[in-house]
Amino acid sequence: MHRSGTTMAWNVFKFCTVLRGLGSIMILLVLGVVGVTYYSVVVTNYGPALYDGGLHSLLSAVVLILFHCLLVMLLWSYFSVVLTDPGSVPPNWRPGADEERGEADPLNDSEFNGLQSDSSNQRIRYCRKCNQLKPPRCHHCSVCGRCVLKMDHHCVWVVNCVGARNYKYFLLFLFYTFLETSLVTLALLSNFLTFFSDEEFPGTPGTLATTFLSFVLNLAFALSVLGFLIMHISLVTANTTTIEAYEKKTTPKWRYDLGRKKNFEQVFGTDKLYWFIPAYSDEDLRRMPALEGLEFPSKPDFDSQEF
Repeated sequence: MHRSGTTMAWNVFKFCTVLRGLGSIMILLVLGVVGVTYYSVVVTNYGPALYDGGLHSLLSAVVLILFHCLLVMLLWSYFSVVLTDPGSVPPNWRPGADEERGEADPLNDSEFNGLQSDSSNQRIRYCRKCNQLKPPRCHHCSVCGRCVLKMDHHCVWVVNCVGARNYKYFLLFLFYTFLETSLVTLALLSNFLTFFSDEEFPGTPGTLATTFLSFVLNLAFALSVLGFLIMHISLVTANTTTIEAYEKKTTPKWRYDLGRKKNFEQVFGTDKLYWFIPAYSDEDLRRMPALEGLEFPSKPDFDSQEF
């Protein structure tokens, strides 16, 4: 039995090592897909069509404008997720009065990370791997090797954890990826259908293969990202994360659910001008500690409390 447990731990360690080793490979893969798509849409198909004149040129201009706008937002969101620290536990963090009374967090996470337990305090969470106290909604990432505030998951595509500080950027990355891939799929649909017809395809066999590959890749990404986007929208409306959604199955009432509007503002901020860009207003940045779970009241009231 002991040997089996040791083998499992070793396999998990090797798996985490592999995920760490992916590193820049995944970033290069994403940029490679973007490059192939750009070549197919702009260089091969719609760029040359700008000089055809008439309605076809107008349609090409509209497609190219939308394509470049969405591409800028996609890459901006993507690198914001990659380069933004998801949130680390401050070295001097200590639980507030509510936590010390045993009201810290409905998810005790005892199976994986352990609890500090004594006669005076039974609910202060402690990570034995990081040797530090754990704020509410904080979890240890085995891939990153540290505790992450309001951790959602470790994403190999962004080579980073998704947590309190970059969850909004991750959602925007999914959103703009879905819009971009859907646009490309529709833009290349007629060319893709030409591949299976008797019509002559303009261009070389290389451009035909690139167009075919771009259509298939973007269609696959559009369908898969749509599923993830729907799932994360449901998580945002309930003010929960992927980890918490699994762990709170036995929790009758989720204490962090503040209503859909407040739950949305927890992630995207209160300033509507910043909702669709990977950035926060100065006012929302001042409220960031509570967003990270470092200053969360036992009974939240966001009409009078900052998030």
